[in-house]
Amino acid sequence: MKVLIVKTSSMGDVIHTLPALTDAVNAIPGIRFDWVVEEGFAEIPGWHFAVDKVIPVAIRRWRKNLWKTFTSGEWKRYRASLSETDYDLVIDAQGLLKSAMLVTRYSRGIRCGYDKHSARESLAARFYQRRFSVDKQQHAVERTRQLFAQALGYQITGRGDFAIRSHFIPDQNAVSDYLVFLHSTTRFDKHWPESYWQALIDKATAAGWKIRLPWGNPDEKARAERLARDNRHVEVLPKLSLAQVTTVLAGAAACVSVDTGLSHMAAALDRPNVILFGPTDPGLVGGYGKDQICLEAKAQPESGNAVEPAVFANLTPDIVWQTLTAQCLQAGE
Repeated sequence: MKVLIVKTSSMGDVIHTLPALTDAVNAIPGIRFDWVVEEGFAEIPGWHFAVDKVIPVAIRRWRKNLWKTFTSGEWKRYRASLSETDYDLVIDAQGLLKSAMLVTRYSRGIRCGYDKHSARESLAARFYQRRFSVDKQQHAVERTRQLFAQALGYQITGRGDFAIRSHFIPDQNAVSDYLVFLHSTTRFDKHWPESYWQALIDKATAAGWKIRLPWGNPDEKARAERLARDNRHVEVLPKLSLAQVTTVLAGAAACVSVDTGLSHMAAALDRPNVILFGPTDPGLVGGYGKDQICLEAKAQPESGNAVEPAVFANLTPDIVWQTLTAQCLQAGE
């Protein structure tokens, strides 16, 4: 059986789709997948053993210059790649009008997706031949697992398995001496205060841990360098590809993360992880999997300033360190 998956973005959304593939493989012998995904995340689907072909799209880039997209032949090549295989099913797990229009209508196979009450954009359901009801008030991983189970005709049990850790770490029992602190995110109000990161780093290194700090842009690099200053146990990583930073995450004893795509990657790699939530709700998109601890901040607005987000004032380094040592580092031993 051959299935085309449509899940284009974001990083977290793409990662959250992986357990549905593992469910399907366990239920249907011989099933294989191709996957349409935004070009920036094209590495991720191929890390799952059941994916044969990744078809990149560039919706974000294409809509900025539609004329160039058509005249360059890029759109024609994309459509040819999409239509060269006859699929048994095409499952749109994105549930958006753009995914339904730009992908499912040009692929060959029975088109499946959420019904109008379940899709993120109800109009997307009009493009599907089979529509399924899935409750929105549950974690994104479980929503996708249920969509696949209904479309493919099996029952799901237990917790979802991302099944990508072995791609990066052959020795599942390897012992690590370092922690990864994912200190960066795109939204200011999701940032845990820099002074809190510094205090947490001091606690962790005093306890004998090495710390690795990834970054993705010059501002994040500058923050990492400030946090690492005068501490020989803290390493600011070089500029890394997504696969390289994922390898670093896979080898960590544990992580501390703000609400960002790489926190979902740590979860997918089964790394114990303390995730710090301020303005966002972890109920629907929080850490999913083994040893994922979500801490929610409860501060009053007047407790912060323009440099450090007010919402995190009461989520102190002491609380995070106690949680990390009690629930994550012991779990990873």
